[in-house]
Amino acid sequence: MTHTATPSSPTSDGAVLLHTSDARGVHTLTLNTPRSFNVLSEAMLAALQAAVDAVAADPQARLVVIGASGKAFCAGHDLKEMKASPELSYYQALFARCSRLMLAIRKLEVPVIARVQGLATAAGCQLVAQCDLAVASETASFGVNGIDVGLFCATPGVALSRNILPKQAMEMLLTGDFISADEARTRGLVNRVVAPDALDAAVATLVDRILAKPPEAIAMGKALFYRQLETGIEAAYQLAGQTMACNMAHAVAQEGVQAFIDKRAPSWRV
Repeated sequence: MTHTATPSSPTSDGAVLLHTSDARGVHTLTLNTPRSFNVLSEAMLAALQAAVDAVAADPQARLVVIGASGKAFCAGHDLKEMKASPELSYYQALFARCSRLMLAIRKLEVPVIARVQGLATAAGCQLVAQCDLAVASETASFGVNGIDVGLFCATPGVALSRNILPKQAMEMLLTGDFISADEARTRGLVNRVVAPDALDAAVATLVDRILAKPPEAIAMGKALFYRQLETGIEAAYQLAGQTMACNMAHAVAQEGVQAFIDKRAPSWRV
């Protein structure tokens, strides 16, 4: 495993973010301030941005897993930090940095999986929603409860409303109520829910299935998937058709189709 240095935690939890990668190109980012419920402090945002940028610059990267240490996945922004700087310009800069991070996750060419072992609230729920896939423990819970302190979770609502139905998202945003892991799966926020001791195995299974597919096709597909969601249906079909044509002309698809015809495994299969 390789390790990427990250800033030290002001709460003496060590590095705020642990970043490892393996020979397969799987990067694992672990939020590591459990005593503060892994909040998205300024240090955490900076560390996550640096890690995502490092993945984007790694030509061998194949996949990212975002997890957390301790009982909570992420409790959102650091309210103490926010209260200590009661200036509009500070808040604008803070949320701009958070939005930049979320968009950077979306723009990565590789899939990003959230490994959710506990509470994910406000910007923590946003982080789960922004990931391409999510696997959760039965003990996890999800909410956008900024409204409880008078702060409507506007930016988390952007990602949340692109995962679940509008009225379901709006109810969570207006009430601050939490939903269970099973309810999150039913609503489409997470893909799988497993027992706590099965979480790592479930993530590993998903990782292995994705790694068995050609990265070139995955990169084209991920970019197209999100781009077409933001367009009208005619433009979406045009974009999708162009992407499929480019994909089919690529060597990985040519080899895959020929392997199907020959009734053999394609050369790129792991």
